[in-house]
Amino acid sequence: MGEIVVSMRNICKSFGGIHALDKAQLDLQKGEVLGLIGENGAGKSTLMKILSGVYTADSGQVMVAGKEVHYRTPKEALDDGICMIYQELNLVNKLSVADNIFIGREASGGILLKRREDEKKAEELLKSMDLHIPPNTEVGSLTVAKQQMVEIAKGISYHSKVLIMDEPTAALAVSEINELFRVIRNLKEQGISIIYISHRLEELFEITDRITVMRDGNYIDTIDTSRGTMDELIQKMVGRSIKWEKKQTSQVPADAPVVLEAQHIVSKDIKDISFCLKKGEILGLAGLMGAGRTELARLIFGADRRKRGKILRDGREVRIHNTQDAVKNGISYLSEDRKGNGLAVNLSVEDNIALPNWELFTRNGVIQFQKVKEAAQKAVDEVGIKTPSTAQIVSNLSGGNQQKVVIGKWLLKNSEIFIFDEPTRGIDVGAKNEIYKLMEELIYNGKSIIMISSEMPELLRMSDRILVLCEGRLTGELSIEEATQEKIMEYAVMRNTEGEESDEKG
Repeated sequence: MGEIVVSMRNICKSFGGIHALDKAQLDLQKGEVLGLIGENGAGKSTLMKILSGVYTADSGQVMVAGKEVHYRTPKEALDDGICMIYQELNLVNKLSVADNIFIGREASGGILLKRREDEKKAEELLKSMDLHIPPNTEVGSLTVAKQQMVEIAKGISYHSKVLIMDEPTAALAVSEINELFRVIRNLKEQGISIIYISHRLEELFEITDRITVMRDGNYIDTIDTSRGTMDELIQKMVGRSIKWEKKQTSQVPADAPVVLEAQHIVSKDIKDISFCLKKGEILGLAGLMGAGRTELARLIFGADRRKRGKILRDGREVRIHNTQDAVKNGISYLSEDRKGNGLAVNLSVEDNIALPNWELFTRNGVIQFQKVKEAAQKAVDEVGIKTPSTAQIVSNLSGGNQQKVVIGKWLLKNSEIFIFDEPTRGIDVGAKNEIYKLMEELIYNGKSIIMISSEMPELLRMSDRILVLCEGRLTGELSIEEATQEKIMEYAVMRNTEGEESDEKG
């Protein structure tokens, strides 16, 4: 063991009689990247909020730099060199990079002098991290990846010796992840210690030195990354083995009927794409960030307007001008931003399941609330939503169960075609497996699925066919039998080199 900068022992924390942590522990060495993993509800965030001063432990000991601490506020932890960088970045878009880094700690003097001094300090700080971001740039104009770098720089500006990163790559493309990892390695060389929380297990083997596993509020084990395996981590996380195997062959009959067909779909972002979806098929949509996968899905669902092109349902052209038209034609859409677009998180499970289905529970203009309760409970049972009751507020559920609520409401609508956009983003490995089983059950019951995913193993495990997009174009189509990560990536970077043709033709 190297020099220990943080040691947490026998940490217990309860909320309303429910144990969130039970004698949890963690050791962090100087200049290491420690992965922290576990299913949703395992206690990772609670443990880190205790370390960063958001919560106080009911019992246990927290040692920082060899002394026992009892942080009562995040500021106390920050002043002691502990900084937590949340998945939802805490930046002011209309302010500059320098303003965001030193907000509340601006240099003294006149306005111009203060701004010049803050920009100079920000420039030096960013340079020390080998980042080339002009300090006078408005933060809102930066990519999410660059904004994250600004958030890290803000943390470093407090002379932090410990950075806690919560799902830092959730919204990043591959190239941006590589840039983040370069910055993390740079920070390691400066002796800064990092706790790295992620559901993307493959990342842990690339960036961490050790990995601590939690389950049900308990400490399970800490392993050296160089000696661990993916299967070992999964087993420790969920207490059982979960196999991640590529689908070997499609079960969709060659003569299966086509339930959805897109003909020459064109928009500002989509360049003349045609494809079909068969009954009982999972059609994967692959591509790098910005390839146009979500844009294509939103056009099919009527959330965005297309310039031209046709959509056919069961061989018949249908007019889909808005989302209501899509729903009437049996098409549902599960957004990658389930909290922003898929759920009313401050309402109950019951309300969320009923929202698009009020006509089922209304007679002569009167809502029959008993029917609402019965339908919601049926959806909870069928989909396997883990909730104390249908009255539970959705924001209190785990990510996996929130996703199940979205599925439940569309099942009640009796949708035939489901568009899943990043169905397991931000969901732990055990909950992922449950979502996959639900998708397989939908297929078994004759439904069809379009699945957008940035995770190659997910595409290869679930899809019967894979379409690959690059820069708004369909660059490849692969049967699952011939699909590999290498072939998908080959098509995903197949840029148009023959020049742009006008999308206004025709």
